[in-house]
Amino acid sequence: MEASSSRSRTGSAALKRRRGVGASAGSGSTARSLNDDILRSVFSRLDDHFDLARCSAVCNSWNRIIETAHLMRDLYYKSNPQARCSSSNISMKSYFEELAMDDHASSFSRGPAEVYQWIGHPMRATLCRMKSGSILTGVGDKILRLWSAESCRFMNEYNVPNAKTLVDFDFDENKIVGLTSSQLCIWRRSEPRSIFQSGGASFNHGLCMSYADPEVVIGCEDGRAFVYDMYSRSCSGIYRLHSSPVTCLTITDDHLIVGGSTFGNIAIADQTSGQNLGVLKSAFAPLAIRCLSFNTNSQLIFAGSSPGYAHCWDLRTLRPLWETRVSPNVIYSAHHLPGDTATLAVGGIDGVLRLICQRTGETIRSIVVDADRPAESSSRDRRLIEKKCVRQVAPDARLDNIPRRLRPQITSLSVGMKKIVTTHGENYIRVWKFRPKSS
Repeated sequence: MEASSSRSRTGSAALKRRRGVGASAGSGSTARSLNDDILRSVFSRLDDHFDLARCSAVCNSWNRIIETAHLMRDLYYKSNPQARCSSSNISMKSYFEELAMDDHASSFSRGPAEVYQWIGHPMRATLCRMKSGSILTGVGDKILRLWSAESCRFMNEYNVPNAKTLVDFDFDENKIVGLTSSQLCIWRRSEPRSIFQSGGASFNHGLCMSYADPEVVIGCEDGRAFVYDMYSRSCSGIYRLHSSPVTCLTITDDHLIVGGSTFGNIAIADQTSGQNLGVLKSAFAPLAIRCLSFNTNSQLIFAGSSPGYAHCWDLRTLRPLWETRVSPNVIYSAHHLPGDTATLAVGGIDGVLRLICQRTGETIRSIVVDADRPAESSSRDRRLIEKKCVRQVAPDARLDNIPRRLRPQITSLSVGMKKIVTTHGENYIRVWKFRPKSS
């Protein structure tokens, strides 16, 4: 009921922004008293796609009116007259995806932001992942915990079997996959106990993993990558990537394994042919690669390294596009929203959350928690959630002048639509939420 009322208020607010709506409803009337014809007329006056989408999400009757009147399609054609031509290759789906990405990038670069912080683990959490509106956190104690990215509500927890220590994990809409130094563990999203544990003979000293159903690729201390098939529950391939430990991994849609090392190189192996395709190198002295992120849309590989450099290579040519020192110290994590080709988020030991341009490597924005502005708090699920303001960090600012409590090291981050979740090696979790500048 509370969620429905909230959606109704959001939709009504979108309607009230249109001139004359209040007069047509009459004093004391509500949106529920309007018949379909009046609502259809009101909805047709909306000229913002997001307002129309919010109205369609209020209730089934509003969604039916908007769908049957083809209002979203008409607004699309109004914004793109060329799309009416049969020769046009612009699809409505791609158009609205582009609108969403523009709104996301604009919110990151110019919009106001606030931070929601809560204690999420008994001891500490060093890693986080965010997908489809859910956040998974852990590593540091013996549990993984799942949260709602929107409400920060606790959803479920998963116990690591045999008191083993996780070193990495990932998840999707159905399952959670965790890596210890010698085993894989798999949970169903709906069950707290693991449903599978792999044997320990396939690999030893696993350091990192990348998961793309049905495969998990494990990077090991000896420089090899093991491909584990979860359906056959066996190792399906072993690849020699480096002569030094594999520090981070990612898998591409073309079945390529990309792995970083402590010596500063990034190796690429093809699962289809079993061959190593090449090595990406930095123009600077050997730099330990600490994190990787691959953009499927642009075929760009991003990395963060120990001296604070952010790197970008083109996977198609295996050539570097830019290398920029964005931080004075280690970058632990770099990530971007799937489909976004504009903004990359990076964080590390100095505790500053930076948003940089994927095309040039230039820093767009640097932010930390603001101590001078009062924070709010609320209680949800018997947990105290603090709402904190943020402030910009000037490019030439001395970080020594910013207290460490306002910029604890960022051990991991993950990007969602207009939000970023961070962990800090402590027991609390932060979600940074961004809004469009005009909102």
